[in-house]
Amino acid sequence: MKRSAFRRFVQIPTRWMDQDAFGHVNNVQYYSYMDTAVCTFLLAQPDSMGSARPFVVHSSCDYITPIAFPSEVSVGLRVAKLGTSSCHYEIGIFDGSAEDAAAVGKFVHVWTGAESGRPTPIPGHVREAYETILAAGA
Repeated sequence: MKRSAFRRFVQIPTRWMDQDAFGHVNNVQYYSYMDTAVCTFLLAQPDSMGSARPFVVHSSCDYITPIAFPSEVSVGLRVAKLGTSSCHYEIGIFDGSAEDAAAVGKFVHVWTGAESGRPTPIPGHVREAYETILAAGA
């Protein structure tokens, strides 16, 4: 996946502890990078954690090329599908300014009532923010 497929990016420096005995960033860290990018985006929205909360129901990651410390990863975020209460993200993890993703992730949130824990419609202002990163043709 190419960098140009994304409109929103979060920069995250790798840490020495991210690397495993094989000399590259451990697969578990990629999930942390994805979660950080999504949460950074959501927390930038005013009152994003009002009466509804996002709950992760699915995540996956395809690894393409390794990343090693020291590096800064650039995490691209876009919305692939927007439902009434769910948002399907596509996430590209890039090594520095590389044009091709080192890993591609998928992450699904279902918005739930803060009190009930049951699915609830995505808050209007959050939906508007999602629409700014909606993938072409989604």
